[in-house]
Amino acid sequence: MTNKYEAVFIYSVAGGEESVNALKDKFNDLIAKNGTVENVDEWGKRKLAYLINDEAEGYYVFTTFTSEPAFPAELERIAGITDGVLRLMVIKK
Repeated sequence: MTNKYEAVFIYSVAGGEESVNALKDKFNDLIAKNGTVENVDEWGKRKLAYLINDEAEGYYVFTTFTSEPAFPAELERIAGITDGVLRLMVIKK
């Protein structure tokens, strides 16, 4: 059984554009390997409402995907230990 999910990633822009692109590719590949990516909407670089790790800007990516129910917890775990990911929020549609 698969469920639909939405995920919003906020990546650090401190490492430059190459760092952001590497993170986008890493997490899109991870989602594709464990489910099906339906849509990736890049919101781009935006000012954060408050400082996160002393950073005032972040790169936002909104992803819609389907996967098994156990995968979102693993996605959050991996994002939590990956340098360059400021925030991740995954919700079930």
